[in-house]
Amino acid sequence: MSEDFYRAFEDRYRGARAEIARRLDAYRPFLLALAARGGPAPALDLGCGRGEWLELLAACGIAGRGVDLDEGMLRACRERHLDVERADALASLRALPDASLALVSAFHLVEHLPFGLVQQIIAEARRVLRPGGLLIFETPNPENLTVGASSFYLDPSHERPLPPALLAFAVEFGGFARQRVLRLQEAPQLRGDGPVDLLAVLEGVSPDYAVVAQQDGEAALTAPFDPLFAAEHGLTLAALAQRYDARLQQRDGALHLALQRQGGELQALHAALQRHDGEAQALHAALQRHDGEAQALHAALQRHGGELQALHAALQRQGGEVQSLHAALQRQDGEVQSLHAAHAAVADDLRGQHAFNAALTARLEAEAARVATQYATQDARHAALAAQLLPLPARQDGLEQRLAQLEARGGQLEQRIVDLLSSTSWRVTAPLRWLGGAAGGARRRSAAAA
Repeated sequence: MSEDFYRAFEDRYRGARAEIARRLDAYRPFLLALAARGGPAPALDLGCGRGEWLELLAACGIAGRGVDLDEGMLRACRERHLDVERADALASLRALPDASLALVSAFHLVEHLPFGLVQQIIAEARRVLRPGGLLIFETPNPENLTVGASSFYLDPSHERPLPPALLAFAVEFGGFARQRVLRLQEAPQLRGDGPVDLLAVLEGVSPDYAVVAQQDGEAALTAPFDPLFAAEHGLTLAALAQRYDARLQQRDGALHLALQRQGGELQALHAALQRHDGEAQALHAALQRHDGEAQALHAALQRHGGELQALHAALQRQGGEVQSLHAALQRQDGEVQSLHAAHAAVADDLRGQHAFNAALTARLEAEAARVATQYATQDARHAALAAQLLPLPARQDGLEQRLAQLEARGGQLEQRIVDLLSSTSWRVTAPLRWLGGAAGGARRRSAAAA
């Protein structure tokens, strides 16, 4: 492997320095508790890499030194003025005196080593740690199925994945007083106890874990770490699988209830379908009856159609007759109007005749009075004549006879005048007589004027 290959590899696949520093912040409570004991707290970081952990140690007040065999990694540390040297991890531990360190750490180192070498590092770390000192091993977590089956083998220098239970047992077997597995770097949205899907079971388990072990020591040295060792960290495959099973059970329970409801609905639907089938059969029978009725109705409609056509023809004929009658009525209306005009003219003529008759009546009455006056005068003359004729008896008789005749003729003439005045022909011919008299008077006046 070339000198700078592993540094370039980590730059691409492990993450940027800022991201690694954020991940390492999970250990800050342990470092602060270690620094709070007072006095120097020297630390050795095995396989120090690019130096992110050494920077966190310095930030927490711990003097850290790193060793690595990769010159590219060491160069990255020296660029930041970190205390590093090129050295083997086990050899560096063996070169240290007993109980000389407060902390031994190795981040993503043990998976590169044979397991026997890991056990030797555990033993040497226990030797060089002071009472209450800490050992920290971080490595990829094969409980994450994606890590254990795929991404672990992306690094060609990896030996084999180490399950958390194996590494925890190794430090316990190596003589450390207590140890805690810290599962790390899981997605924040998966924390808690909410339901998860199958992809979360496959990929959501904490992709890294650490075994933090503590050297035995007095209670004053170990008691500040008690809450840290009691705390739970990260997500296990079992926990996610249980949450997924709970989700499945909840979904299955909901599905079972839904199926029960659907079963009841299906039964109700089946009963409804049976009812509807009976109704459909009854409707089919009714439709058959209605079909016969419709056929009869169609025949009746055809007959009625012929009748309507005949009625329409009759109505057309009547319409012609009505139009003829209307024309006749219009003609009669014209005739009535003409009759009204003639009636008005006759009425005017009758009014004129009535006035003429009244004038004629007045003339006849005057004529009758004149005739009566003449009769009276004649009576007087007759009386005078009779007195003259008294000596003449013979003549008297003759005159009396003559007088009687004249009286008779006068009475007849008077009756004839009365009858004439009372007759219809007299009244009707009155205008003609009037016209004739007027014409005669006009001729006499013309003659007199001549």
